[in-house]
Amino acid sequence: MKDHYMKIAIDLAKSTTGQTSPNPVVGAVIVNDHQVVGMGAHLKAGENHAERNAIEMAKEKCRGATIYVTLEPCSHHGRTPPCADAIIEAGIRKVVVASVDPNPKVAGSGIQKLREANIEVETNMMKEEADAINKVFFHYIQTKKPFVTLKSATSLDGKIATNTGESQWITGEEARYDVHNLRHEHDSILVGVNTVLVDNPSLTTRLSDGGKNPIRIVLDHHLRIPLDAKLLTDQKAKTWIVTTKHADPSKVERLKQLGAEVLQLNEDKIEVPSLLKLLGEKEVTSLLVEGGGIVNDSFLRLGEYQEVVVYLAPTIIGGNHAPSSFSGKGFSLLKDTPNLQIEDMKRLGKDLKIILKKGED
Repeated sequence: MKDHYMKIAIDLAKSTTGQTSPNPVVGAVIVNDHQVVGMGAHLKAGENHAERNAIEMAKEKCRGATIYVTLEPCSHHGRTPPCADAIIEAGIRKVVVASVDPNPKVAGSGIQKLREANIEVETNMMKEEADAINKVFFHYIQTKKPFVTLKSATSLDGKIATNTGESQWITGEEARYDVHNLRHEHDSILVGVNTVLVDNPSLTTRLSDGGKNPIRIVLDHHLRIPLDAKLLTDQKAKTWIVTTKHADPSKVERLKQLGAEVLQLNEDKIEVPSLLKLLGEKEVTSLLVEGGGIVNDSFLRLGEYQEVVVYLAPTIIGGNHAPSSFSGKGFSLLKDTPNLQIEDMKRLGKDLKIILKKGED
């Protein structure tokens, strides 16, 4: 029965994926006399944490109750007061925790504080499932860099367009709709300037019930982005242009006037590690790379990614000059190619979605 309550808490946390950054997703369930008396999820950074929302629902029924929470209650003052204090003050008797928080500001101190208040604490219940829903937060806390997902939609032979450049649409409607879920779940989305020049994309989230638009990031060494590009004129989401120290100051100023943020790296060319470090400093916890083959290759060869999502269409395009989802320099030796592990596969209409995680080297 304990697993049942923790599963409810995990499902609550999952429902907020993409909307709590830079905070983790967290769910909490309070049980008293074998009845659920309070439930809560963390909805947005700066707002109540899951434990406080559940406590507000349960009120006096917290006395002598057990709370199931997907992540260790915080013990420090951040944007909100410590949840460990709220649990103690509510008179909760027992706390069941799935994941210990790797954040150095917590990292076991929340559990210690509860135990010092004579509250029983049980840890690691459904830990694997709870860790999985916070893979982005854990990676960001531990590395100070965003969790990177490389996404591509290709034919069976890995092509993203024909040799004439036709690409709409290789995959079907169901797969394209699923991509918008991916965008909703990520803080930011990245393309190279060539994608902007060829496709003039919006890079927004278009779900039937709305969705959160990610920050749109364009890699543009020489500031070739047209001033009438949708990314600069539609005002639907933030747009960041990443360039080098050699960028034309007058074009930089014009882009700023259009509302874009221009991020100049002090380098002759854009280097992926420097880019990720900068994004981490700006509290971007997740990055969806939807670039062309050269952009994808630059992340892949450096190992600067955590997940690969491929939408595979049951068609073959062929052609020496048809662009591939990964091109650029590629790998010279098979032993140097990445060790990817299939995490999930599912059918989306006529297409196949494959999720792969970066394996151990």
